[in-house]
Amino acid sequence: MTQRSLLALFAHPDDEAFGMGGALARYSAEGAHVTLVCATRGEVGEISDPTLATPETLGEVREAELRCAAAALGIHELIFLDHRDSGMAGTPPNEHPDAFAQQPAEVVVPTLVGILRRLRPQVVITFDPTGGYGHPDHIAIHTHTVEAFHAAGDALRYPAQGVAWQPQRLLYSVIPRSVIRAWRDEMAARGEDTSSFDSPEGQAMGWPDEDVQLYLDVTAYIPAKWAALTCHRTQFGDDHSFATLPDEEQQRGLGREAFVQAWPTLESGGRLIDLFPQP
Repeated sequence: MTQRSLLALFAHPDDEAFGMGGALARYSAEGAHVTLVCATRGEVGEISDPTLATPETLGEVREAELRCAAAALGIHELIFLDHRDSGMAGTPPNEHPDAFAQQPAEVVVPTLVGILRRLRPQVVITFDPTGGYGHPDHIAIHTHTVEAFHAAGDALRYPAQGVAWQPQRLLYSVIPRSVIRAWRDEMAARGEDTSSFDSPEGQAMGWPDEDVQLYLDVTAYIPAKWAALTCHRTQFGDDHSFATLPDEEQQRGLGREAFVQAWPTLESGGRLIDLFPQP
């Protein structure tokens, strides 16, 4: 029997833990080969504690943090694309010529096609089209992953990248709007700053609850997911918006993960029972 294989593609260290860390841990524990692609090293992220890193060392430190998290989740292979963190839209780092968000498809997609053809995963997972909350790098890895997913199965495209391979499913890791709303309301009730939950476009953040196609129970893997989160010390300080939530709210947020299937498309109202197709 062919070993199940799952490939997740995200933009920065810590993206993997918040959105689908439980799923990565669960499927690894169940015997699937789990690979994570990270586009950048998060070089322009915030630093929760100045004793942990400087702006000059942050990329190196965050790489080590991601390796720690990958070990906690049981990830078998970690691949960095070696692009530069773009930072948020409208900031100087976003305009840097080496920023990931500035890279054209012809630079990124062939590399991803080569990874897909080498690993031959049945399931590929990335951000939804909004990148969760509009981060330019999140949107970029979504866009490049979708193109690479479809190109990988076409023998006429990128023949130098290996033998064609068509994964069976393309999924998006999403956060339901109700979850984001609950976190925001809890923080607001305690008088805390909720500006991080405000979409720059003024739209509700998160995926519509009624359009979520799979709620995956990862309760048994909360310890692994929490261990991965706490590896990201430069990003996950004591004052992080999630860390300040009550334990009950944290457990609710950690124990269930949401997904939608982008390809093949499901009928309206269709639901999944697992990330992998059933035999």
